[in-house]
Amino acid sequence: LSQGLSVLVGLGLCVTMLGLGCAVELGQLGHQLRRPVGLLLALLGQFVAMPLLAFLLALIFALDEVAAVAVLLCGCCPGGNLSNLMSVLVDGDMNLSIIMTASSTLLALFLMPLCLWIYSRHWINTAVVQLLPLGAVSLTLGSTLLPIGLGVLIRYRHPRAADLLVKISLWSLLVTLVILFILTGTMLGPDLLAHIPASVYAIAVLMPLAGYALGYGLATVFKMPPHCRRTVSLETGCQNVQLCTAILKLTFPPELIGSMYMFPLLYALFQSAEAGLFVLVYKMYGRDSYKQDTLGEEEDTDISYKKLKEEEVADTSYGTVTTEEHNSIQMEPTQTAL
Repeated sequence: LSQGLSVLVGLGLCVTMLGLGCAVELGQLGHQLRRPVGLLLALLGQFVAMPLLAFLLALIFALDEVAAVAVLLCGCCPGGNLSNLMSVLVDGDMNLSIIMTASSTLLALFLMPLCLWIYSRHWINTAVVQLLPLGAVSLTLGSTLLPIGLGVLIRYRHPRAADLLVKISLWSLLVTLVILFILTGTMLGPDLLAHIPASVYAIAVLMPLAGYALGYGLATVFKMPPHCRRTVSLETGCQNVQLCTAILKLTFPPELIGSMYMFPLLYALFQSAEAGLFVLVYKMYGRDSYKQDTLGEEEDTDISYKKLKEEEVADTSYGTVTTEEHNSIQMEPTQTAL
């Protein structure tokens, strides 16, 4: 069961990264590189705010070294594909969402091991931190570049196939998480699951919620429009839990990591539930204001256009009247002479 779980984790991660690559358009990527706001927000959100948040939560709740490493690993992960789906549901900026996810994934190749090394110093004298395989983490991250590059190539050559693969990757993300949750629960057993501390459950609830708030605040500091704020909020709070699960499963021995292997799955459960509440609140209260703002912009444009046409008509009619009056004045003497 453990070997089958490892294969499932690896395949799920490859499909997710392939879908991410298929969502990237080279034209939009070039535009974002010329004006790298998305790159900067991904850097600040995923590798400054979230690792620091994970570190502080681990200290506040006085986690042991194993739980702390699991929390830190999840906090240092790049953005996940769930944020792209949620951004669509809240009328966010999809180009910004995809660029932030892709750029944070590429930056993770260098910054994720660095963040893990910095924030794990507090538990340096423990066995799990001394065995922290930063090289294996980098290798796992590097292996994700191949499916991402393949996805970008498919998007460039076959856009329709890329659209289909994006949908497949989103569905595989949900299905894989459900299967992982069931199989892991079966493998670990109810006894080990019961030994997960209440503080770990509390962090799994608070961490994505705080991430959403930090992302929204970060976008507000950059004075971004409301739809971009919602996008940055979701991008910051949604971590790539499949990558976190793969690293825990493929780089740590099961007897060492124990029940903390469940933390990224718990995080995925609560980040999805909280993002769903975000979407629900927006659909109930925020969507009407979004429509009114859009409608107001269209009405302003129409009014300006009508005014312009009226001015043109008025000018034309004025000139026509003048011409007709002038012609009539010149024609009267001619008729009298005849």
